[in-house]
Amino acid sequence: MPDLSPKTPAAPRVTPSWHRFEIAIIATARELRSAFDERLAVLGLNLSQASLLAYVTDFGSSTQTELAEMVGLGRAATGTMIDQLERRGLLERRPDPDDRRVWLVAATPEGERLVEDFYDLDRGLRAEFRRGISREDRHQLADLLDRLGTNIAESRGRPRPTLPESDNR
Repeated sequence: MPDLSPKTPAAPRVTPSWHRFEIAIIATARELRSAFDERLAVLGLNLSQASLLAYVTDFGSSTQTELAEMVGLGRAATGTMIDQLERRGLLERRPDPDDRRVWLVAATPEGERLVEDFYDLDRGLRAEFRRGISREDRHQLADLLDRLGTNIAESRGRPRPTLPESDNR
């Protein structure tokens, strides 16, 4: 039989669940991704493809596993993305001279040219997004998000992926 005795009312919520900062971050991330995907369509890319292509162009040949970690996708999904970019002549797979079982993914000259177009588009978008937000505010936000990301990774018992440093905040 259910307990029908009076219960102590729950403490009132200070912040409604739909107005918590985690929800604001998720909603903003979705908007940011959609804005990039819309603008990148003229290049025939989405944000994940452009990021992968730019990473390989900037940091050199990488394994599929390294690229999967960088874009935050599984190895299979990353492999599919590499296949798509390879068919377009933007990436190529090369044997790893140190390990015959591994392929390195490298940008082609055409891929490198497209990355330059991506960077031009990226600069314009970032200028629009950052309007009215000072460099100091961006640094503070980036630092807070880094700490939040570390806390989330630790709460999940996982190491936080590390990306090359950039002062492009």
